[in-house]
Amino acid sequence: MKVVNLGENNTVLNSFIAEIRDVRIQKDRLRFRTNMERIGAIFAYEISKTLTYSEKEVNTPLGVAKVSTPDNTLVIAAILRAGLPLQEGFLSVFDHAESAFLATFRKSGKGDYFKVRADYCTCPPLEGKTVILVDPLLATGASMEVTLQKLEEEGGQAAHTHMVCPIASRYAVDQLCQKLDSTYTLWVAAIDEELTSHNYIIPGMGDAGDLAFGEKL
Repeated sequence: MKVVNLGENNTVLNSFIAEIRDVRIQKDRLRFRTNMERIGAIFAYEISKTLTYSEKEVNTPLGVAKVSTPDNTLVIAAILRAGLPLQEGFLSVFDHAESAFLATFRKSGKGDYFKVRADYCTCPPLEGKTVILVDPLLATGASMEVTLQKLEEEGGQAAHTHMVCPIASRYAVDQLCQKLDSTYTLWVAAIDEELTSHNYIIPGMGDAGDLAFGEKL
């Protein structure tokens, strides 16, 4: 698996990452969602550089222009509900992409034990397509593994899968690197070194779903 950390470059992306982390700015849900959409659009632009292109002819009012455009069929998959603003940012760039939606959650047990379940998935056929799976946080990697398995069960094997998680823990990145092959790429903007016993990323940013849409029951 390849890992791309866009936060290592000095770009405006880091300003948006700073704002989604900032406890004062987080109180404005609209701004939080807007920043997530902006982050998604920036990641979309960077991922577009990895796609396959060919030259096409476009008829203009005065003639024919030759333009290189992507050939890949894209599917933008969001982990509900936190991934929705990120997905919207991607769809604003890849406006012809298909969409997929997955619901995953932790089922807690005794002590710190938990099991990740994926109870819902709707997606188009994925065979031969390029999947972009978005989720704001990557803590242990367990949810990502379950989600990837669910996508393959429901839609088949994609040609390549890009996982976009703006903030990730070092532990999760290392875990996925050990388990996923070269048909997967992980895109992040920050890798935090600390993961608590309850699997919270430090400094992280809190619960992205709650920050975007309000607290859940």
